[in-house]
Amino acid sequence: MAPIPKANKKRQAPTQAGPKAKKSHVEKEKPEKTEKKRSIPITKPTIIEPASDSDEEAWETEDGANGGSEVDEDQEVDDMEVDDEPTREKPAAPRDPNASREAHKVQRELYAQRRAAKPHSDLIADAKRLWSLARQKNVPSPQRQKHIGQLMDVLRGHVQDIIFKHDASRIVQTVVKYGKQKERDEIAAELKGKYRDLAQNRYSKFLVTKILRLCSSHRQSILLEFQGHVLRLLLHREATSVLADAYELYANTYERTILLRDFYGKEANLFGITKGTDEEKERAKKGLRGVLEGSDDERRRRLLNAVKENVITIFNNPDKGAITHAIVHRALWEYLHALEAVPDSAEQEKLRREIFETCQDVLAELVHTRDGSRVARHFLAYGTAKDRKQILKVFKPHTERMCLDDEAQLVLFTALDVTDDTKLTGKSIAAEITAVAPKLYTSPQGRRSILYLLLPRSSRHFIRAQINSLAETDEIRERTSKKDARLREEEVRKAASEPLVKWVEEKGASLIRDPGGSLVVVDIMLYADGDKSAAIQTLLKAVAQNYPSSTPEFPHPIDLPHTSRLYKTLLQGGHFSHTSKSVDRVDGGTWDSLQFALALADALTKDIALSMCTEGDANGAFVIAALCEELIREKETGSEETGKRVSEIKGKLKQWFTADTKRQVESGKAKGKKVLLENLAALGP
Repeated sequence: MAPIPKANKKRQAPTQAGPKAKKSHVEKEKPEKTEKKRSIPITKPTIIEPASDSDEEAWETEDGANGGSEVDEDQEVDDMEVDDEPTREKPAAPRDPNASREAHKVQRELYAQRRAAKPHSDLIADAKRLWSLARQKNVPSPQRQKHIGQLMDVLRGHVQDIIFKHDASRIVQTVVKYGKQKERDEIAAELKGKYRDLAQNRYSKFLVTKILRLCSSHRQSILLEFQGHVLRLLLHREATSVLADAYELYANTYERTILLRDFYGKEANLFGITKGTDEEKERAKKGLRGVLEGSDDERRRRLLNAVKENVITIFNNPDKGAITHAIVHRALWEYLHALEAVPDSAEQEKLRREIFETCQDVLAELVHTRDGSRVARHFLAYGTAKDRKQILKVFKPHTERMCLDDEAQLVLFTALDVTDDTKLTGKSIAAEITAVAPKLYTSPQGRRSILYLLLPRSSRHFIRAQINSLAETDEIRERTSKKDARLREEEVRKAASEPLVKWVEEKGASLIRDPGGSLVVVDIMLYADGDKSAAIQTLLKAVAQNYPSSTPEFPHPIDLPHTSRLYKTLLQGGHFSHTSKSVDRVDGGTWDSLQFALALADALTKDIALSMCTEGDANGAFVIAALCEELIREKETGSEETGKRVSEIKGKLKQWFTADTKRQVESGKAKGKKVLLENLAALGP
């Protein structure tokens, strides 16, 4: 046997035989639309997963990158026989170099025989060969469609026979993923009648989800196959995610009622409507309310009892994971909403109490969906002081995640609105939010959570739909809460003001450089209670720097549009309203814009003030104009000392902005030069 040459570890010299060859052009496919994702429970730990287009790609790593090496479960490896009797040591016999090769050859032949003995082995082998070509990521689209067509010719008529095998399921899933609508619909039609079994299979459940997403014309018939088995499928380890995706991501309003009807009990299923005329479908879209229409008291009681028992069954099996699904939250909300129509208030309260005691410890699992959030807010509004304390205890460990979720944060806001014990909400909610404010202000959801402590239901920060959603519990609050709403808001604001103002004092210089941070800072300064002198000094120190900045990577705060707008708003004493075309000045004595203007004039030097209006981008023109406007708008009720200070600052500004300086401003490129010159002229001679 010839000796094997040693590998040379030295790096080869680059060739000088001309320029490098260009890479072959590969036609890129158009990126697919991002697949919808279900809302994530706030109790679920945050796990960073690699981005993947589908679950099929995650499976591909199980059998190797090429997907061609399949390991049979009953594959055996012969072990060497070991003699237990003591023997004398003998010299080792020379090792046959071909023994290992021959053993592997026999092993491969045995494996091939076993694989060939399985049903449809030839079909799967042909399909795998084509599948390995069709699933490649960099293959051009025309070539991929050619392989998909050939693969479909092999699978046609045999999809039901092979779909429950883990490798064949991936092959069919690839056809659905990359094939045209004709191939998708053909596979969907061939699997008709098998979808309930497919949903319960570890591998084929992903195929069901893909067909639900991509084959809308077959969606209703697939969901009808689930009807009558929804509760059992929700508690099934594999099928529960299929139903959750179908309900939350792909089904329309009517198709959702097909899945929800199982919660209404056998009587509703027996006499219910799942297909028919448009009028019947519209009635079905009303959900439980539509089923109860025209029912007598006895039938209403039976239907409500059936819904309660089915919902309790789900909540009594928390390990199955169905508690977090939107379909369960919808059924629970429909039940609570239907209780409003029960004529006997004592019976109504009894039924509400029973369902509350069942799910009070797992309410944090519900708040991430729209209906789950409404359920939690319903319990808060109707609850006693003891109930509300228990609910807030459940939410407290998850406050940060709730603040960052669009639906969950509404539950915290409702808790602030309805809980009379503001010391409790101050410790359980306000203190928790202000403690994590540095993590929250970077997102719109987080900023809303911070600002609700100061400005509940402000149209500047909350859209009309959110305000209307929060207002759903106002009528209930009138009956269950004793404290005046305005007094409650003031007490919550006081509880949150001190830590928020302290935060601005410590981190204000960096916060105002962030667009989101500046939005939070300006409203903290305008509406928070307490002494803000230290925070004001932080903001003044940040702006009283040489202009323009000597480092382009770190511009002067005035050159940041959101930051200059912050100083202008603070000088105006409130936000500009586009509706009234005027400034909505802050009422209540939480902000003194005149004192801020005087402090800003003291902090600025002549060189800084003039350079803000004449050098660089001259973005300080609007700020100096707002300063002049505030000095002009001196209140007659002000003290004599304040009047002297205003006159002194006016004189200083007149000395700074001489006639030559005004001409320089007028000839410059400052956007606010017209307003600045008008306000300087209004200061007087």
